[in-house]
Amino acid sequence: MTNDQRLPGRRTLLRLAAGLGTAGAVRVIAADPAGTPFRQPARPPKGAAGPPADLRTRSSGYRLSPMTGGAAPRFRPAAPPVRTRPFEALPEIGRAMVLTFDDGPDPIHTPHILATLREHDVRAMFFVCGEMADDNRDLVRAIAADGHTIGNHSWSHPLVTRLSRAGVRDELGRTSDVIERATGAPPSWYRAPYGAWNRCSFETGAELGMEPMAWTVDTLDWTRPGAGAIVRRVRAGAAPGVVVLSHDAGGDRSQSVAALRRYLPELLDDGYRITVPRRR
Repeated sequence: MTNDQRLPGRRTLLRLAAGLGTAGAVRVIAADPAGTPFRQPARPPKGAAGPPADLRTRSSGYRLSPMTGGAAPRFRPAAPPVRTRPFEALPEIGRAMVLTFDDGPDPIHTPHILATLREHDVRAMFFVCGEMADDNRDLVRAIAADGHTIGNHSWSHPLVTRLSRAGVRDELGRTSDVIERATGAPPSWYRAPYGAWNRCSFETGAELGMEPMAWTVDTLDWTRPGAGAIVRRVRAGAAPGVVVLSHDAGGDRSQSVAALRRYLPELLDDGYRITVPRRR
């Protein structure tokens, strides 16, 4: 839906603490010592300018409060141990990188990103918001048909740490249901809006059968710094096992589209594989 740096009505970056999870459920990722606490960012996010009022000038519009109604999502007990940190890197995948795109799918920008990935025959991860997925189910199916991994990015992109347990379940559960209805399979990964995690979100994600995925390299494309700046950030952070955060929705993402067209072939020429993680 919106980018990961703007709170409801505004967006900003909340840094994640380094480290991996406490369980070893994913083939390509090593586990953290059990019981390591996840530390939330020390400072609250600072606001950025909100989107224009005229929705005709923007690529998508969002209702920035949790949706209610509909059938209650199905949950099952989380298989212990539940993670206390999100994955931020994939150290066991060799000379490979993971590209991720948040907040979509967006009918203007997502098709261009899909076309570039298809041109180079690579796969990426798309963390979709339920509102956007529900409004653009054909795009969700197109993402899946191209072999990309679809993850859960909540329904309306709230600050999860301010929600009740029932609210977290509504946000994640409804989004998983939309993804499953569109593609035939529920998501195996989720990413907290703003990169803000808490125990409830880890437990609820586990109940839905999902692993938490963060990122290593933040392109800061939501600030629209120019395609060249986005390319430089990706190239500067390129290394085996890194996870790159970009956005395909939440505003004008034409710079993100243009940057991908530049840095993707450069990464491939440098010998990097672009891949997605696989569950056991």
